[in-house]
Amino acid sequence: MTSPEARLDALEARVAALEERAGGPPPDDRGDATGEVGYHGSVRLQEDHGPITWTIGYDAAATLGLAAGPVAEVLAALGHPVRLALVRRLLAGPAGTGELVEAAALSSSGQLYHHLRTLTAARVVEQDGRTYRVPDSGVVPVLVALLAAADLAGALR
Repeated sequence: MTSPEARLDALEARVAALEERAGGPPPDDRGDATGEVGYHGSVRLQEDHGPITWTIGYDAAATLGLAAGPVAEVLAALGHPVRLALVRRLLAGPAGTGELVEAAALSSSGQLYHHLRTLTAARVVEQDGRTYRVPDSGVVPVLVALLAAADLAGALR
């Protein structure tokens, strides 16, 4: 049988390996004093769906080093008025193409599919059969992005 010390060492090594794959240890363990940024939320936007809870904290300096490509892709996807209208509608629940064309005041489904391709490529929206939705794991992050954008624009004052 292995000693408790050896088991603890092995467990610490496994945790360190997992942290490294996930972007490093939590901010308190990094040894720098840059601080932490984060967000959390617990929302229930759909009557037939339970609450969605999400919390994340990340080292402030490491945030500046995140890959620019995926971040820019999400910001660009959310940065178009039609796509923003689609995401707002989908936060209320899944919807088919007819509902989405109406929600975004589009004149054709071709225009809709163009915008949905951008949103799905950025993983802001996913297709579920014949409907589209914001994945549960994206609800709070999307709401936070909208809130942060409104704050930056001075729209909360």
